[in-house]
Amino acid sequence: MTLKRMDNIGIVVEDLDAAVDFFRILGLELEGRAMIEGEWAGRVTGLGDQQVEVAMMRTPDGHSRLELSRFLRPAVVSDHRAAPVNALGYLRAMFTVDDIHETLETLRAYGAELVGDVVDYKDVYRLCYIRGPEGLLIGLAQELG
Repeated sequence: MTLKRMDNIGIVVEDLDAAVDFFRILGLELEGRAMIEGEWAGRVTGLGDQQVEVAMMRTPDGHSRLELSRFLRPAVVSDHRAAPVNALGYLRAMFTVDDIHETLETLRAYGAELVGDVVDYKDVYRLCYIRGPEGLLIGLAQELG
């Protein structure tokens, strides 16, 4: 068995348009949007009769993708968006940016809020966590030196 790659990270949102806009501002490119439904889809997810609108976002280097999903059917069953950084399960997606302070200023205009502080890890990275659309936890990293 050989792992080839990681295709994407999936995030479920309520407002797909707002999430797409936010991640576009961050620098991801919209690859496409589609409605996923039908018997085959429910067999994959185990949700049965489902209808979900999906937007696939790609990083500028083309290596990573973020799949944003808005479930129309069945209804969302739980909400982890307000979970703290030490909660079990999905934590966050981390993005490398060229200027963390400039990125923060840009994203604040779209509702992003800094979680803690912007800190330098040795002379390697400048790091922070933000809450993005719908309270999603997002990490930002700037390579130093």
